[in-house]
Amino acid sequence: MKLEPALLQKQTLNLTMTQELQQAITILQYTAQELTAFLEMKEMENPLIQLESPIIRSVDPRYDRVRKRKVTNPENDQKKWLEQMADTNEGLADHLFSQLMMKALSGFQEKLVEQYIYNLDSNGYLTISVEEAATVCGTSTGEAEEILKLIQSLEPAGVAARSLQECLILQVERRGDAPPLAVRLLKDYFTEFAEKKWKFLSEQLSVSLKEIQQAADYITSLDPRPGTPFDNERPQYVVPDLILEIVDGKLELQLFESHLPAVQYQSDYYNEMSRVGDHQVKQYLNDKRQDYRWIVRSIEQRKQTLMKVGMAIIEEQQDFFLKGPQYLKPLTLRDVAEKIEMHESTVSRAIRGKYIQTPNGTHELKKFFSQALQSNASSDGEQASAAQAKSLIQSLIDQEDKRKPLSDQAIANKLKEEGLTLSRRTVAKYREQLRIPSSTKRKRYE
Repeated sequence: MKLEPALLQKQTLNLTMTQELQQAITILQYTAQELTAFLEMKEMENPLIQLESPIIRSVDPRYDRVRKRKVTNPENDQKKWLEQMADTNEGLADHLFSQLMMKALSGFQEKLVEQYIYNLDSNGYLTISVEEAATVCGTSTGEAEEILKLIQSLEPAGVAARSLQECLILQVERRGDAPPLAVRLLKDYFTEFAEKKWKFLSEQLSVSLKEIQQAADYITSLDPRPGTPFDNERPQYVVPDLILEIVDGKLELQLFESHLPAVQYQSDYYNEMSRVGDHQVKQYLNDKRQDYRWIVRSIEQRKQTLMKVGMAIIEEQQDFFLKGPQYLKPLTLRDVAEKIEMHESTVSRAIRGKYIQTPNGTHELKKFFSQALQSNASSDGEQASAAQAKSLIQSLIDQEDKRKPLSDQAIANKLKEEGLTLSRRTVAKYREQLRIPSSTKRKRYE
């Protein structure tokens, strides 16, 4: 067979993603913070784009210079000034060092103190061993142990502990109201107590289950994370993308855009530079103008898609918004995609990191998507969602008699009576996801 090079024509169909489509997809999945950062970057790259911040108001010198100062209450001005001051909460390390200022410590003792304090985690636990601290500071283990006891004697009680057991023991030793049984349980039977082997402890210590319950109630009043109040990490606030209001019993949805910068077109710059006869300058301006148009169009598409997805969710989950979380229905991405005639991947990108503000709280959009569970109830063919099942399990456990808590099988039986069929293992899985202990660990002896 003779092989020779040849030219052949072949007709094929290929799906090519244009730059405009890629940009629209990327902008759709951006959160509000990510979109703002993207626009700020584009403003630096494109001279035809100018962002108008919704927070910073431009000053008109023809008016603002002659504006009369409004007479205000000095007390209110002082209050506003104080509210704008930065939060200067004392950190755990500073709090501990301040308690040691009047202590006469030698050079190596100060090194040990710093070694311990700077190796505390956010919960106040020590992350290095006594031997490691002694080696780093070039001293004996005995000296390092003495300095550790000094640190552990400071406030808050329980700080610099090496385990949960030591943390709780340090607290009960500091407090004068600790029952002797609580101290003994923590020191000698911590593992058995944590595993709630109370009948074994009752026999070993010759005490009643009621006395162990009282000691357990005292121990649960202790703080397992003494360093947490000194954690200065600022809280992360959620900015909603959609706002839902109930007006005269009807649901009204709107986009929340006031936190996003407005994209303005620099027409003066374009007209000025267009007068330059250079071909490369004109090509550059045309490219940047096209880039501006793509961005504006992509942002508009993002708004429209968010509204479509939001409206579809509201139509399917009306009972959730009007009656409460226990009425959350099963809903999938395919259901919404078919409703708004879009692809599932588009819906997935649209709900990524997006939140909706409602009269009963702010929720992430993906919360409203839950798989359907088998239901034996209904003549109307309604199905229950996994979220609704968890809500029912939580409600049953909240209402149970703690002296005779419901087993997983008992919960499954009660759910079946209400028309929801779940296996015992599924109930156990949902219970663990809700961080609810088993029935043996929920039982109280009173």
